[in-house]
Amino acid sequence: MTSPKYKRILLKLSGEALMGDDAFGINRQTIERIVDEISQVVSLGVEMGVVIGGGNIFRGVALGSAGMDRATADYMGMLATIMNALALADVMRQKGLNARVQSALNIEQVVEPYIRPKAIRYLEEGKIVIFAAGTGNPFFTTDTAAALRGTEIGAEMVLKATKVDGIYSDDPKTNPNAQRYDEISFDEAIMRNLKIMDATAFALCRDQSLPITVFSINKPGAMKKVLMGDSEGTLVHD
Repeated sequence: MTSPKYKRILLKLSGEALMGDDAFGINRQTIERIVDEISQVVSLGVEMGVVIGGGNIFRGVALGSAGMDRATADYMGMLATIMNALALADVMRQKGLNARVQSALNIEQVVEPYIRPKAIRYLEEGKIVIFAAGTGNPFFTTDTAAALRGTEIGAEMVLKATKVDGIYSDDPKTNPNAQRYDEISFDEAIMRNLKIMDATAFALCRDQSLPITVFSINKPGAMKKVLMGDSEGTLVHD
């Protein structure tokens, strides 16, 4: 196959993916490498939206469990995703990619608000749209935001970028006998309580028949292989 299998996708990036080997923050070499992977995909004519997390800067749930009001902590986490989105868009600009950041929180002096028709128009124009601030509501993860935005923009696939090369029956770092799935159904992923995405995100994608591919962001060329229809990562589908 010489042309991509999917025309429009939603890439879910965790904030931790931007850290590289650092303890927190944004590792410059890592974010440039990720943008290079994205550039390979966009050069194929694929339209891409990106939802990014904020765990490298702020972990809302952790602070919430330590005594901070959960809603307040989650709003702080949303602000962290906006910081990551701005950094990602800036590196894209430096590498010749045309990116727009849209935020579910209204901070017009910094980024434009999320407006679905405008986001779709940007995608049709070949721009990368980075969706920041999750869903704009506390108690919902950026995984759920990825499922929601993917559905709203008419994506054909959600690509979940992780540090491992797919979904395993257990943590492969602690259990060398963990089984890797080439593909798995939404119902089975939910039933087995696989932690790669939260149940709300799985359920939303299942209800909208929006498949998910989980792949390693650290494996060069893996994202492109997924888009070309090659066997890569784990496919979650109906």
